[in-house]
Amino acid sequence: MRANQVVAAALALLMAATAAGCSDDPAPAPAAADLGGTDRSTVRDGGTLRWAVDAVPATLNVHQNEATADSALLAHALLPSLFRLDAHARAGADRDYLESASSTPAGQQPQTITYHLNPKAVWSDGSPLSAADFTAQWKALSGADPAYRSDHPAGYPAIESVTQGADPHEVRVVLKQPYAPWRSLFSPLYPAAVTGTPEAFNQPLADTFRTSAGPFEVTSYDKAGGKVVLARNPHWWGEPAKAQELDFLAVPAADRLDALDQDRLDVAALTSSVDRAVPADSPGAAPPDAAAVAEASAQALKRAEALPGLTLHRAAAPAFTQLTLNSTRGPLTDPNVRRAVARAVDRQKTATAALGPLGLKAAALGNHLLMTDQDGYRDNSAALGTTPAAELLDQAGWAVNNGTRSKDGKELTLGLLLPEGSVTARRTADELATELAAAGITVKPQEVAPETFVEQHLATGDFDLALFSWPSTGFPGGAERALYAKPRPGPDGVPVVGLNYARTGSEEIDQLLDRAAAELDPGAQRDLLQQADARIWQEAHSVPLYQRPDLVAVRTTVAGVGAYGFGGPRYQDLGFLKG
Repeated sequence: MRANQVVAAALALLMAATAAGCSDDPAPAPAAADLGGTDRSTVRDGGTLRWAVDAVPATLNVHQNEATADSALLAHALLPSLFRLDAHARAGADRDYLESASSTPAGQQPQTITYHLNPKAVWSDGSPLSAADFTAQWKALSGADPAYRSDHPAGYPAIESVTQGADPHEVRVVLKQPYAPWRSLFSPLYPAAVTGTPEAFNQPLADTFRTSAGPFEVTSYDKAGGKVVLARNPHWWGEPAKAQELDFLAVPAADRLDALDQDRLDVAALTSSVDRAVPADSPGAAPPDAAAVAEASAQALKRAEALPGLTLHRAAAPAFTQLTLNSTRGPLTDPNVRRAVARAVDRQKTATAALGPLGLKAAALGNHLLMTDQDGYRDNSAALGTTPAAELLDQAGWAVNNGTRSKDGKELTLGLLLPEGSVTARRTADELATELAAAGITVKPQEVAPETFVEQHLATGDFDLALFSWPSTGFPGGAERALYAKPRPGPDGVPVVGLNYARTGSEEIDQLLDRAAAELDPGAQRDLLQQADARIWQEAHSVPLYQRPDLVAVRTTVAGVGAYGFGGPRYQDLGFLKG
């Protein structure tokens, strides 16, 4: 995932639902996925499936700065994804595009990836997928030519060459250095015509884009009207699409419950609709009372659960909420104070407070790099040690004074940044404040508009503690490095933070993450990731709390749709049940 995609995704998560949770006690994991019927034999042919999106995307090129989650949602219905993730983030070759794909084994240099493309796979103009498409995308995303306006997704700069193999359906990719998450590359794959030159790549890929190599193609793209229509692709070679048409409709979160109730939608994500519900009698001029907002959220959830003809699907999203500690700010410059904060947080209790009202199990997340439903997950929070928070604060010179801690005449008070308007975030912040108060640390929650959260606070370091969510890529060992890399001095001598908003790190963490990214043996890579995560815990960089919730309402007559976890739609299977 590109750096700006990570920030955009983090901001989107802030505007949806932000929460926290977990402790040393194990808890049952939430569902990895929760879908309606997935057997395509039970799905009838035909029908129009109506799906809510936040807005008609400005581009379908997921590597452009303007790309959103809705860009990716539509792109994967139109374009090849060589590998698909299941609900546990296990990657499998998509046989519609790949007959097989292999990489040279660990220890054999240079790493060479060989793709055997499905000979039937063609673009909608009839031309087959080829090495030319792979070459153009590599050159566009490698960073070698700054005229391409994009951050550089992890992996592409490591490529040395792309060539045709033994026949037109074989593609060979040689890397300069090993890259473990190689299955994340070229998904989605774009035709060379839209990536082959900077001029073509930098154009908004929207209204005029009609090329497809998926089960659907674009027939209408109306940004002003808030509607994108996808119809069956007549050149599709795989199992025929069940639905005749997919209509993606721009419906604000606040309007989705009404739209579902009025039978104007079949699928709608409702996490934000519930989390950011506004009291009906809110005047709008001033923030509504916190209790009234909480009640509005509770009522929105009850309504979502009771809508006739609909099912509310719940699962853990491929994203995690965490508490970032600014290591350059006041008392938090002392590692013992940061560790005390991390030790004082009762993660399970916080999770229960945050997720319980949503009807979700609160599962402890004890890893910065792997989610609870991923293979290889392990809780490494024990790396913090067993020293109680009180003893750590004593060692740092913060003495107890009338129930609070003080040093040199100053009380131990920390601000807690959280996104404005999120009921779940406020509930979480209140619980965290209670937990830290028990350790003598005063916490003052500060709500900030989501639009300014990243640029004006996280990026500038204007915070003590910050509560927000990061997306999880599903391919550990690649993009995660940017979140934990040790800041390096820039040309002016000031450390360049990048996405490491905690502003702490170490050479050892960087080296472990680099080694993990280059380790082709899965078992050895997981060991390196566990070591890196333990070191991140010891730095008290941040406290991972839990996977954020995903609530999706789906009409009971619709199959193959719901809360996907790490997975995603298999668009040709979506449709309406028979009978």
